Amino acid sequence: MSIKSFFAIPFAKSVTKKVKKWADKPHETQKKVFKNLIAKGGNTAFGKDHDFENIHSYSDFKKRVSVQDYEGLRAYVDRIVAGESDILWLGKPLYFAKTSGTTSGAKYIPITKDSMPTHIKAAKDALLFYIVEKNDASFVNGKMIFLQGSPVLEDKNGVKLGRLSGIVAHYIPQYLLKNRLPSWETNCIEDWDTKVNAIVEETIDQDMSVISGIPSWVQMYFEKLIEKTGKSISELFPNFNFFIYGGVNFEPYKNKFESLIGKKIDYIELYPASEGFIAYQDSLTAEGMLLQLDSGIFYEFIPASEFFEDNPTRISLEDVKIGVNYVIILNTTAGLWGYNIGDTVEFTSTAPYRIKVTGRIKHFISAFGEHVIGKEVEKALNDAIKDTEINISEFTVAPQVNPENGLPYHEWFLEFENEPEHLEQFATKIDASMQAQNIYYLDLIEGKVLRPLVIRRVKKGGFHEYMKSIGKFGGQNKIPQLSDNRKIADVLQDFLVE
Repeated sequence: MSIKSFFAIPFAKSVTKKVKKWADKPHETQKKVFKNLIAKGGNTAFGKDHDFENIHSYSDFKKRVSVQDYEGLRAYVDRIVAGESDILWLGKPLYFAKTSGTTSGAKYIPITKDSMPTHIKAAKDALLFYIVEKNDASFVNGKMIFLQGSPVLEDKNGVKLGRLSGIVAHYIPQYLLKNRLPSWETNCIEDWDTKVNAIVEETIDQDMSVISGIPSWVQMYFEKLIEKTGKSISELFPNFNFFIYGGVNFEPYKNKFESLIGKKIDYIELYPASEGFIAYQDSLTAEGMLLQLDSGIFYEFIPASEFFEDNPTRISLEDVKIGVNYVIILNTTAGLWGYNIGDTVEFTSTAPYRIKVTGRIKHFISAFGEHVIGKEVEKALNDAIKDTEINISEFTVAPQVNPENGLPYHEWFLEFENEPEHLEQFATKIDASMQAQNIYYLDLIEGKVLRPLVIRRVKKGGFHEYMKSIGKFGGQNKIPQLSDNRKIADVLQDFLVE
């Protein structure tokens, strides 16, 4: 055991004990965060415009600050980008995390001196909880790889600008730098194909112990390693025992990952966003991720079923219930107020508060009033592949409203690694799960408004080719798993199995 791994265990125990202190007092913790946000926010342009001086309760806050997305704050963000201070938060941001929005174009999410440390601390604490649960820190002796965006940052009127993962790359602890791969030079490569090939060359003979990234892109990295060596990942990296991921539901990828790796490993889920580090998995046995209540974020929730109503219910943590699908709303030390990041979550526990991501409020199908959400689509697919050898690399779902013949239907685009022997039976299993979960979908099927779903087979590598075709090929981009229009589906017709 190295000195580094020897001291990691008592350090991890000390840190996780502190986390549990605030997790055991969730409402008190959130009230402190709220009070601090209002006190500091009152000295900003936004705070003055919204009468923060007279906010003394959450009820007062709701009356003065409406729920909004990026467009709702754009006028303030544009002032910050132009170089003004004290607009959404005190001073100027340290960084802008650049993201791409479907309606807003490029978005500049501020990251401040107060919010930046919470991104780093949450990622570190997730690893420390793992060390405590396993009572093993040997992985710190091996090499670690984080598939991420380029760390090269631009300058925007005195504020550094880049992708969140590229910004975070500047904060890797000194004691981990020697263990971290790929090299700085390789990380700066913009072209994703070139970058992954370079990562393969740098890591192929290393003692990899931790690998992190979006599953679909890590899968691409694994496949290139296997193609080059003819060995499984566990043969190449015998000390690789856990994978860190975020951004998507991992279950559809799990069978494929385990076949590529060649053994079962542990998985840790994170919920980082440019707007704040929201949650991480603090236990390998408990469902859900620990909501970060002490990270400068005051959370609000709106039942997803009410979100598009004129006056939806808007609640704080104290009133949430397990099993309800909520739109999550953030108020942060980066100056995001009443901010809808577009995600939906569900609580799996309230002692402590743990959540799981169920989808995107904008990613749904209701072309016929069926109100299908991501959680239902993912569960249906998982139900169908359970206890089978079927592996799926990627998928997306869209409505077919005007078919040439017959009734409309939901069209499922699946890229298989191992295909089912009987595709129609497989489709029937998925559809049965959809009907069991969603009463509206069931009624439409039974009422002969919709016919059961139809599967389209995307050729191997087809989704990657699609992402290249729209200029979004790379480790930070994800394919929406369902949409209420045909924008993705129509282009995917060019990438189907002939």
